[in-house]
Amino acid sequence: MTAPAPLGEVLAAGTTLVLDGGLSNQLADQGCDLTDALWSARLLADAPEQVEAAHAAYVRAGAQVLITAGYQATYEGFARRGIGRAETGRLLRSSVELARQAAAGGTDVRVAASVGPYGAMLADGSEYRGRYGRTVRELVDFHRPRIETLAEARPDVLALETVPDTDEAEAMLRAAEGTGVPVWLSYTIAGDRTRAGQPLAEAFALAAGRPEVIAVGVNCCAPADVTAAVELAVAVTGKPAVAYPNSGEGWDAAARSWTGGSAFDPARATTWRSAGARLIGGCCRVGPPTVAAVAAALRD
Repeated sequence: MTAPAPLGEVLAAGTTLVLDGGLSNQLADQGCDLTDALWSARLLADAPEQVEAAHAAYVRAGAQVLITAGYQATYEGFARRGIGRAETGRLLRSSVELARQAAAGGTDVRVAASVGPYGAMLADGSEYRGRYGRTVRELVDFHRPRIETLAEARPDVLALETVPDTDEAEAMLRAAEGTGVPVWLSYTIAGDRTRAGQPLAEAFALAAGRPEVIAVGVNCCAPADVTAAVELAVAVTGKPAVAYPNSGEGWDAAARSWTGGSAFDPARATTWRSAGARLIGGCCRVGPPTVAAVAAALRD
């Protein structure tokens, strides 16, 4: 069987691929308890079959790229649960393997290893504020061990996602250097700025000229903010964009619950594609039915 073309080549050729949606909401719909500080990452240790089943639900919905359950999986977070470094490394690699197993149920389905921000490990909503009081060097030291471990599992791409500020973006990009695995860089934003308040043009510029970055864009933001951000990302970097907003509902970190109603319209996917997005899907609270609608809109 001929191996599929590298993901970067596919995107550069202008092909648009459908991403999956929120893994956590699908796991919750499967009856999983996500109240633990490790969130969906807990299930890598306690119920890996549920993770694979959630991925498989998105494959059936038409997703062509699966994002792993590694968002909140860190050496530090698992250590607080009494899990040692060797076992944590195995769990991180297993996040890629579980997605690969689910991907086998589709055709040329790719796997993106999720690398969440430092704030995700804190489990207090900090990823929507940034500016943790850590230097870039400290953030590199935090991210590099996990990124190197995930790279060992050979995902198609490392998804540096839900990044709230430029310091963390710079740290994550540095930490991923030399792994041999391409990356996409995706900020969480509010309007035309990062969550930490930096202009998006400056934020996207960090990815320009880096050959390992195959796409740059936004995720876990309001759907209404996507089009302008995608246009800017393409203009600043010359790279394909990635776009996977959340449902538009608000997250109450203290109550660990969502508020408001959904504003995600699958028909917008064609607008995002026209703006330059080549990886399009959803984030929190966007489930398989909505991903199926996105896939249908992009086929029309």
